[in-house]
Amino acid sequence: MNTIWAPWRMDYVTQPKGNVCVFCTAPNNGDPFILKKEKTCFAIMNRFPYTAGHCMVAPYRHIGDINAIDEEEYFAIMTLVRTMVRAVRSAMNPHGFNIGCNMGSVAGAGIADHLHIHIVPRWNGDTNFMPVLGDVHIISEHIEKTKNKILRNLE
Repeated sequence: MNTIWAPWRMDYVTQPKGNVCVFCTAPNNGDPFILKKEKTCFAIMNRFPYTAGHCMVAPYRHIGDINAIDEEEYFAIMTLVRTMVRAVRSAMNPHGFNIGCNMGSVAGAGIADHLHIHIVPRWNGDTNFMPVLGDVHIISEHIEKTKNKILRNLE
């Protein structure tokens, strides 16, 4: 039997699920996984990624619906998404990306009250039997190493 090492998952499983919004607190508390801050939004590594390099872009304002962001925020968010795609592509050479947001808990949003856009790098063959049969995602690189690669490739 193979052993899959993913120690960061234990934090997600065991941490209390309080009322604190990580997207509201992370930019102001020195969060080590912040990748880039802009005037109205920021980019952050996903602590519980689907694949190595999985990061997110979120507005600073605590809003849960894309229709609640103004034009300045919309432009800034999409510009930062594009910047992060370039950085992750340069750092990790993925074959493609899944980019999107889940609005509302029924749509799969883990944090439904704060809009955020996922940037998930993908490689040919990265989906295998593990997620389908074992309900397991395999992350092939430690998040700190991935974060440092992306930071080196940010504009």
